[in-house]
Amino acid sequence: MSSIVVMGVAGCGKSSLGAALAQASGWPLIEGDDFHSADNRRKMAEGTPLTDADRDGWLDALATALAQQAGGAVLTCSALKRRYRDRLRAAAPGLRFVFLAIEPAEAERRVAAREATHFFHRRLVASQFEALEPPLAEPGVLPVDATEPLPALRERVVAWLHATPSETAR
Repeated sequence: MSSIVVMGVAGCGKSSLGAALAQASGWPLIEGDDFHSADNRRKMAEGTPLTDADRDGWLDALATALAQQAGGAVLTCSALKRRYRDRLRAAAPGLRFVFLAIEPAEAERRVAAREATHFFHRRLVASQFEALEPPLAEPGVLPVDATEPLPALRERVVAWLHATPSETAR
C-alpha cells in the first residue's frame, strides 16, 4: 500500500485526521508543519502568504521524508497546487491524497480558535483559498467533507485505502 497525504487549506483538520490515520495504519506520521523553515514560520505568524519560492525547500524536505518511508507514511501537507502534489508524487510512486474540503468561514473560525497555540495567522486563510487548485480531477484522490466527525472520516479513508485500485480512482 502506498503512502497518503492529508491535504487542504489551513484549519481543515489535516493534523487531526493524519494522526488518526497514522494510528489506524501503523504508519509513521510526517507532520508537514514541522518541516517549515524559521523564515517561513515567521512570515506565516506575521500574516504574510508564502510564495512558491518559499515553499520549494519545504516541498523538497517533504518529498525526501516520503521517499525514506518505503513501507508507507501519512503526510499532512496543504499541497494546495497541482505542481506541489506532482512533486510529492514523484518522490513516492502510488501516492494518494485525501482532500479535506471546507468552506472559508469554517476554516477561518478554526484557525482563529487555535491562534494562541499555532504559528499560522488567520489573515492567511483567504490566501490559501486563492492558491488552492482542488485535486478533484486527479487520480488517487479522495475528497471528503472536513466538517464530518473525525471517527467517520478515519473510517471512510481507511476503507478507501484498503479498496482495490480501480475503486480508489474515484
